[in-house]
Amino acid sequence: MLAALLYGKENLSLEQVADPTPGVGEVVIKVGAATTCGTDLKVWRRGGHAKMLKPPTLFGHEAAGEIVAVGEGVTAWQVGQRVVANNSAPCMKCFFCQRQEYSLCPNLTWNNGTFAQYLKIPAPIVQQNMLPIPDDLPYELAAMTEPLACVLHGVARSNVKAGDCVVVLGDGAIGLMFVAKLAHDLKAEVLLFGGNDQRLEIGEKLGAAKTFNYRQLPDLPSFVKELTQGWGADVVIEATGVPSVWETAIACARPGATVNLFGGCPRDTTITVNTEQLHYSELTLKGVFHNTPEYVRAALSLLTSRKIPFELLISEHRALQDLEQVFCDMRERKVIKVAMIP
Repeated sequence: MLAALLYGKENLSLEQVADPTPGVGEVVIKVGAATTCGTDLKVWRRGGHAKMLKPPTLFGHEAAGEIVAVGEGVTAWQVGQRVVANNSAPCMKCFFCQRQEYSLCPNLTWNNGTFAQYLKIPAPIVQQNMLPIPDDLPYELAAMTEPLACVLHGVARSNVKAGDCVVVLGDGAIGLMFVAKLAHDLKAEVLLFGGNDQRLEIGEKLGAAKTFNYRQLPDLPSFVKELTQGWGADVVIEATGVPSVWETAIACARPGATVNLFGGCPRDTTITVNTEQLHYSELTLKGVFHNTPEYVRAALSLLTSRKIPFELLISEHRALQDLEQVFCDMRERKVIKVAMIP
């Protein structure tokens, strides 16, 4: 089959590799659509990921498709079923899993290789995090289950109440998903800050009360305070993974606020926090990572409901052979998510 392999920093190769065959408890799907992700872009640019993968490796982690083979012992699934599989599954046995803190499981089973014609799903994911999808849900929407599950996890940890003023920093797919969930389901007043006017327009369509191009703002935290009677936002979501923006997020928060530092920064980076502000303003700073089986199911349910037009995040449909160009376009911020069709 044709598959993408990552060898290092911006070193991607499309190659013919052996078709996968399912082992005990595993299934193989024919990929209907694999969507690109900001995490994929970061991995491509940095040449790896602290938890998910180490090159050389099959690449990509969002996909939906049709089961074409099942391994020994698989009885709950059949050839021909349309499914989406999360890119991980917790072990369900460790210290953290026993406390239902599944995203902290040190034994997470990871799966990569969605940018290919076929994808093997490991047994723990088949058991914990593979779900059937309805016939009327397009593969490219179902493939967004994983990133949306991460966002739902992030929203649940952010202490948002109806009517809260929430600042979202970042107009990538994750930031826009936060906007949609916060505005539609939690009825928050969402202020979206980004650097791309076309993406900000999509943010408005997804429910942002106001959008702003940060390039036109010399002092973003002061501007946020002007918009909020001098106090700052009730909740701030950081969705860029840039250390300086983490610091900006903290500076945008009112006393008593929650700041969700959601975007993953490069390894070994640090930020500076004003201890007086943190202590006397009683700030809550949170790092939130990945998803859990609960939010995987909630994400697919939300996508299936079609209540929110998540299709706005799909900029293009492209052939697998165009993958390297797609990543170049993502680097230049010409596209948000692209549905790769093997």
